[in-house]
Parts: sequence; structure tokens; C-alpha cells
Amino acid sequence: MTTTRLPRAASGGRRSLRGLLGLLLVLAVPACSAEDRATSPEELRELAGGTEAQETRNVAEDYLRTTVRAYDKDTPLVLGLTTVNDLCVGGAAREWFFPSGDDRYRIRCSLRITAYYGADPKRIGDTLDAVLTAGDHDVSASPTGPIPFGHDDYRTRLVSYYRGRGPNPTGPDTPEPFQLSDPSQTLSWDTLRSSPKTPVQETGPCTENDPPVTRCLREPASTTVADLRRRYGMVFKLEMSAPDYYQVFRDG
Repeated sequence: MTTTRLPRAASGGRRSLRGLLGLLLVLAVPACSAEDRATSPEELRELAGGTEAQETRNVAEDYLRTTVRAYDKDTPLVLGLTTVNDLCVGGAAREWFFPSGDDRYRIRCSLRITAYYGADPKRIGDTLDAVLTAGDHDVSASPTGPIPFGHDDYRTRLVSYYRGRGPNPTGPDTPEPFQLSDPSQTLSWDTLRSSPKTPVQETGPCTENDPPVTRCLREPASTTVADLRRRYGMVFKLEMSAPDYYQVFRDG
């Protein structure tokens, strides 16, 4: 009798345990779905259009546009085209395995502004020197001034190179310099002495413009980089961004 009852008891215990685990799983699914799900399109749009997001966006964009205008105002560069790319993305569902970090936030927004300027290719040395002089002034006035590029040994030799008074500052048999770079921005230009020449590329098309989640602006809409090159002779390109200017974490 004992040998026939023990397996039944064990079998019944296993069934009870499976039932309990199943019940716990059923109860846990709604909680996980609510707390750990990816940001919905509706929530993303609501957060992106909220007052805090709009105010933060305006501050970030105003700062970048101030820099764009500073190059036009304080240097020989002539502003001809500006593009704005603003994108907000929602957080991913909870990542249990191989986390990338995309599940830590509900929304994250980044802004990128690119400005194109016309310049006289016969005076590129003077133009670069004027940019550096404006940078000297801005950096001395504030560490976060609009133009961060001042005179240093390399940049002074760069000006001499383009004025025909010195060798390539990067060394003999090296490519023609084509940019000044800083953590906050990059200023590049059409190469003039290399063969073949490397021109600043055209802007990409606006694939989507759906504010406040995405914005893609081209000002003026009809102007191209080639238009500026035909009019002025060469093109300078200024690239800046405000990464993660607005973000809301899940636990925030």
C-alpha cells in the first residue's frame, strides 16, 4: 500500500507546483508588460511635444544657431544654407539579455545643425586667419564662445600654407588639410591643392518631417551646395550637434 501511495502524492505535488508557477507567471506578465514595455508612439509624441521638451529644444537650437550666425558676422564666410535635423526616439523594451542601454529611458532627443558658407578660394588663407582671430576673441571672452578655433602652432602654419608661405603643416607627402575640429564642432572646406579635389558634399534629402518627433529643415529650401560654389568659388561646412538635449529616464 505504501509503495502505491507515495508516487501519487509526489505526482500530485508536482502538479500543484506547476499550477502555482503557472499562476505566478500569469500574474507577472501584465506587470512586466506595463513597466518594461517599449515607449509607444503615442507616449513618444506626448513627451516630445511637452512644455519641458519644447523649452529645452529651443535653448539647444538657439545656441547652435547663434554659432552659425557668428561665423557669418565675424568672419569673411557668407552663410548660404542651413539644415536642421531634430529626432526624438523612444526607449526599447526591457533588455534582459545583452543590454544596450536603450531600455533605460522613455525618450531621448538629439539635434544636429549643419551650415554652409560661401568663400573666395583666392583668399582662403585670409579667411582662415580671420576665423582664428575671431576664435581668439571668443575663447578669451568665454570658454564656450561660438568659435572655438584660435591661433596655435598648427593653425598658424595652416594659414601660412594657404597663403603660399609655408609647407603643408601636416607634413610632406600628406593630404591637403581640409578641416578644423573641436569636440563641439567641425569646420571643413573644399580642398584646392589636392588632385583630385575633394569638395564639400551636397546635403541629404529630408526623408521625414513630423514635428515634434522629427524635424528636417532646409533653409532656404531651394539652395544647394553647388549653388554656393558657383556663386562664391568654394564652400565651407560647419557641423554641430546637441546630443541627448532632452531625455527622460524610466526611473525619472
